[in-house]
Order: sequence, then C-alpha cells, then structure tokens
Amino acid sequence: MSVQDLLELAREKDIRVATAESCTGGMVAAALTDVAGSSDVFDRGFVTYSNAAKRDMLGVRADTLDAVGAVSEEVAREMADGALARSEAHVAVSITGIAGPGGSDVKPEGRVCFGLAVSGLTTSSETVEFGALGRTRVREAARDHALALLRKGVTAIAS
Repeated sequence: MSVQDLLELAREKDIRVATAESCTGGMVAAALTDVAGSSDVFDRGFVTYSNAAKRDMLGVRADTLDAVGAVSEEVAREMADGALARSEAHVAVSITGIAGPGGSDVKPEGRVCFGLAVSGLTTSSETVEFGALGRTRVREAARDHALALLRKGVTAIAS
C-alpha cells in the first residue's frame, strides 16, 4: 500500500493521523504531506528529538525516561499516547531510536522502537533491529516501518 493509498483509506473512513518522531526528525510527517490534499487526513506531527521535548510536548514521564531511556518501547508507547491525546487524530505512530553512527552494546545503532496508538484500542509497541545500515538508511527504514504501522492502525479502525 502506498502513502497515497493509506491517505485514501483514512479519508474514506474519516480517520485522522498524527506522528511523534525522534530519530526520524519528521520524515514520516514529510512522507504524508508530500501527497497533495493530505491535510484532511494528517492532523499534526511532533518532532521530539530531546528528552525535554518528549516530556513537554507529549507528556512522556521523566520517571520512564530515567528508568529505561529514550530508546525503549515504554517511551515509544508514551509518545504515541501523547500524540493521540494532544491531537485530533484517531491513530498516532511514534518512533524513537538510534540512527547512528554509534550506539552501545546495550542499545546498538539501528535499534528503533515504535508505538502505535489507536482510539479505543490498547497502545502497542515494538522494537526493530535494522542494524548498522548507516544513518540515512536506518532513518528511511524507520520511516517506512512507521508508515506500515499507520496503515495497520487505520485498517484496525476501518474494519
């Protein structure tokens, strides 16, 4: 399913979407808004690169950040929940990860955590290990995965 198809499905069901992005820096929002007429589906995007932005803009708890760090499924869930709560969207996706270069033994380059919040459903999260593909390729892979999650969320409402 293309981005155009995703937007058309959401439009048919009167579903709005939002994004909360860290390591992708707005790439998912850009992919959605690259399509003319997306404003009736795409509500808003939050680029929350710093922990302070995650707290201030999305309501991610400082305790969560302190306990597990920004690159975690817990933070991804809180980011998605925050985006859903602070928007007019029905579906929100979040991304937080280590695009590289660098990383650590505990959190290697290419580890990206995603959250998916859908109105009326339990928020889900997952971690994808893209590997040390290089910064650009990790970010592109994370963007594409987030778009697939948005499709999943829209489909869950649409069915």
